[in-house]
Amino acid sequence: MTLDDREVVVRKVRSDAGLLAIDRAAEHANTVAAAAAGVGAGVVEHRPELGMTVLEFLQGRTLSEDDFHDPAVLARAADAVRRLHVGPRFVNDFDMFARQRWYREVIGEHGFPLPPSYDDHAAAWADVRRVLTATAGPTVPCNNDLLAGNFIDDGERVWLIDYDYSGNNDPCFELGNTSTECEFDLDLTRAWVAAYFERDDPRLLARVRLQALCSEYGWSLWGFIQAGSSELDFDFRAWGVHRFEKAARTFTSPDLPRLLAQVSDG
Repeated sequence: MTLDDREVVVRKVRSDAGLLAIDRAAEHANTVAAAAAGVGAGVVEHRPELGMTVLEFLQGRTLSEDDFHDPAVLARAADAVRRLHVGPRFVNDFDMFARQRWYREVIGEHGFPLPPSYDDHAAAWADVRRVLTATAGPTVPCNNDLLAGNFIDDGERVWLIDYDYSGNNDPCFELGNTSTECEFDLDLTRAWVAAYFERDDPRLLARVRLQALCSEYGWSLWGFIQAGSSELDFDFRAWGVHRFEKAARTFTSPDLPRLLAQVSDG
């Protein structure tokens, strides 16, 4: 639609975000901050009582997973993520370990079905948390949900949209989340990390891979909550199972001890 001769997008959100721990006030504030960073759409009007926000329309196309195989697209996307990360700090923090714990409690309280082996990886999950926490650096403003559809490419620069789960976080979580959401193989993950950091660094690559594991294990619970509570016509359980199965493969792989050691010893 148009408003005052401007093309705009009207975003309407559901109010029942409690099970998913979405903070709508933080989402709005962080959307404004992302626009100030020059990487997000500007906010034209915000009507929280209606669950509606009017945003500037971003010219460009939504990326697909295959687009990241183009080095030019990959470089523009990495530049967009860097611009977000050096922009104004967000009003809240995001911690996937805390989020995973919250989601697991929600599932237990509501009796939503969960893969029977999910909790078998609790000890390995604790090891990952220990290493990432012990080696953590400063947090930066992160989207935390940068799947391919949240990148808009106009051919010269990339924009980032949808800040439902945004918050200050480890930048390597941002990179790891995209790498697993977009099904990057190891070579493309390496190129993605190098494009963002502008150098090859095996320890940073290992950290991104561990954070991809955190994304898979944590966000899989989002899918199981949605499968048990959402009225949308989408197979959320299959979505969650896919991510859990990827996490389980890493938890039981010889790669995990090597990644933990590489991050710890850097």
